[in-house]
Amino acid sequence: MRIIAGRWRGRLLRFPTALQLRPTPDRVRETLFNWLQRPIVDARCLDLYAGSGALGFEALSRGAAEVVLVERDLVVVRALRASAEALGDPHALIVAADAGGYLQGPARPFDIVFLDPPFAAGVLPELCKLLEQRGWLAPRAHVYLENSFSDAPVPLPEGWEAVRETRAGEVRGVLVQRQGAGHPAAGGERNHAR
Repeated sequence: MRIIAGRWRGRLLRFPTALQLRPTPDRVRETLFNWLQRPIVDARCLDLYAGSGALGFEALSRGAAEVVLVERDLVVVRALRASAEALGDPHALIVAADAGGYLQGPARPFDIVFLDPPFAAGVLPELCKLLEQRGWLAPRAHVYLENSFSDAPVPLPEGWEAVRETRAGEVRGVLVQRQGAGHPAAGGERNHAR
């Protein structure tokens, strides 16, 4: 996996090829982090279903203050820890846990959350509810949702607004922001970008 930009631009992170992972495509990742260019700096990020770590390590490379990467597969967890060690960044915390179980634990607010579960899992609506109801989100948090383009759009909790959308092949990526009075949406735009 290649880090696209930031202090580790072009850096390759090795990953076991036998694992059935679906990293966010480079084109989608580049689009997402262009949207998050300002919010990512000094942000606290949560990468649920971390997999290869493509989103979490990209966030750190681009200036996030801290990233928690949650992954349940222990082989993948070991690979993520090896990647974090290779990068030498103490601000990457790798947690071996199921995403839903992790969200049932003690909450602390994050500025940006990446939700990229296996497409067939069908867990995005429930995870969005847990994030909102259990106090995992800062007041103006951004949440990135990734699912199959052939699936129906994810129903959003009240107070969430889809501010950007992209597609690459069968992958749909949607950036959502919690809304608050008197604050503009991400990048000052509320329209979907395709």
